[in-house]
Amino acid sequence: MSAGKKLCFVIMPFSETTEKHTEEYWTEHFEDFLKPLIEECPPLEAHRSKPLHGDILKDIITKLIISPLLVADLTDLNPNVFWELGVRQSFKHRTITIAQEGTELPFDIFSKGTLFYYPENYVKNAKFCSDLKAALANCLSGTVIADSSVLDTISGRGTLYEIVHQSEALRRLDGLEQEGKWNIGLLAKTLETVKKNKENPKEGKIVTLRFHSACTELLLTERYLDEDESFYDKIAVNFLCIQQLNDQLREWVSAGESTEKWLEDNATESQKCFENDSKAIAEARKELMERNPNLAI
Repeated sequence: MSAGKKLCFVIMPFSETTEKHTEEYWTEHFEDFLKPLIEECPPLEAHRSKPLHGDILKDIITKLIISPLLVADLTDLNPNVFWELGVRQSFKHRTITIAQEGTELPFDIFSKGTLFYYPENYVKNAKFCSDLKAALANCLSGTVIADSSVLDTISGRGTLYEIVHQSEALRRLDGLEQEGKWNIGLLAKTLETVKKNKENPKEGKIVTLRFHSACTELLLTERYLDEDESFYDKIAVNFLCIQQLNDQLREWVSAGESTEKWLEDNATESQKCFENDSKAIAEARKELMERNPNLAI
């Protein structure tokens, strides 16, 4: 690539596809027609993809994905071209499809507005040249041109990507709810142990289990739920409560009386914290299901 240039990657046949469209024809088609036409847009430098084989396959795939612009010539419906187009449209927009007039395109490609060139009709071909340069300029404008049905399907609100993302969030909510139930149960067990120790000081039992916080910490770190700051404030308070309770449980052996007093004094606040957290998580689950009923399938 020349300095200051942007790559326009061109995918097209290499070997003979018809008696008329020989290997020599495709080379001349690129060198004498497409490359000069594309490079009339000053920032662009056109490069042609190479025949697919193991040694350069990774390089081809890389260019298919990272090239700012891509032009795909679908003439003669070459399988390699369609494979490369599929790779491109699985990762990036700004792809322009072209074909020689008379090419019968599959319905899922035709609907995307392929530009047709006319080798034997100067007037119509002049319009193709103008339309291609306009399409290239549009792609260079900075606005993301949504021309991939694959990306339209898997990215954005209401799409497959969101469904997968929300499905993962739902599984994480399952973990949060289980964590919450464990902590509520352990708090009850801890307070019951404190009560029994007061009734029978000679027993002097302690709780060796710990409150769980991994799922809560993950939520605070990744913020994978589309919730406002007040929601995350509640989660943060709950996380702090868990840390404080575990600190007290670790001190129980060496500071029995003070630990038990702290647990008693903070019992109501700890219970309230866990209850508020459980309520917030339940509400988040409800909103997630309402936003995308497909998650219930």
